[in-house]
Amino acid sequence: MRVLVTGAAGFLGSHLTDRLLAEDCTVLGVDNLCTGDLENLAHLASEPRFRFEERDICTPFDPGPVDYVFNLASPASPPEYLRLAIETLRVGSVGVENTLEIAQKYNAGFLHASTSECYGDPLEHPQTETYWGNVNPVGLRSVYDEAKRYAEALVMAYHRTRGVNTHLVRIFNTYGPRLHPSDGRVISNFIMQALHGEPLTVYGDGNQTRSFCYVDDLIEGIVRLSRSSEHMPVNIGNPNEFTILECAQAILDATGSSSELRFEPLPQDDPTRRCPDITRARTLLGWEPRIPLSEGLRRSLEFFKSRTGAGV
Repeated sequence: MRVLVTGAAGFLGSHLTDRLLAEDCTVLGVDNLCTGDLENLAHLASEPRFRFEERDICTPFDPGPVDYVFNLASPASPPEYLRLAIETLRVGSVGVENTLEIAQKYNAGFLHASTSECYGDPLEHPQTETYWGNVNPVGLRSVYDEAKRYAEALVMAYHRTRGVNTHLVRIFNTYGPRLHPSDGRVISNFIMQALHGEPLTVYGDGNQTRSFCYVDDLIEGIVRLSRSSEHMPVNIGNPNEFTILECAQAILDATGSSSELRFEPLPQDDPTRRCPDITRARTLLGWEPRIPLSEGLRRSLEFFKSRTGAGV
């Protein structure tokens, strides 16, 4: 298969590229590098089945015949999508439409990386795919949340009216090697602060919850979904729920750090609970995560240490 991966230089895009190459696919990776990092792809410099192009998918392009399109292009960390607010909205609208046009032209399969942010600050717990969400359409996070929600509508429109073989994955919190050290999300924040011996910044009282999925588990779920006949959204994430305080303790244990906790006000529209119902993934894909948080943190630590030279 010849596959197009957008956002290929990002955290998830680079891991997906590795998985596809391991399965003997030929991969064209594109990324405008606004948040992606070529270092994530440096190990593929001599791989003949991989080619990289620096481009913005908001400008129409023709990659040539492809069998599948994985659209992972978008800023994903809060500091980045707030900094790139308009760009985030454009890539979730214009960019998604351009990649759907490619899939339609070449009769290719199409998977769009959506997000648990579609649920906003959920009133339903855990979150099922049938829940419509509780999203502030004009809040700070709306540039990301609404871009992803619009993209889902666009993907379904191409499926329903033009027959494109589409798939929608709603990704919950994911971590692992290649997550940018200054990504701004809780795992990377805590690990970097712990490695530097700094206080761990806890927003609010720390009792809000997240569910953390190790990247290898997530990529397995994405690949299985892309090969399924399911067109409606599917949650891929870890249903084991941790409070932020529990996460902080797990990272202190993993690093051996003696860092203390520093409490700061909760950011606007920050979800108080976030946990996927993965019944559909289990039933339709035979998928569930295998790697517990303690093991995933152990696998991640060497990467973060290599980016800082720090240790405790």
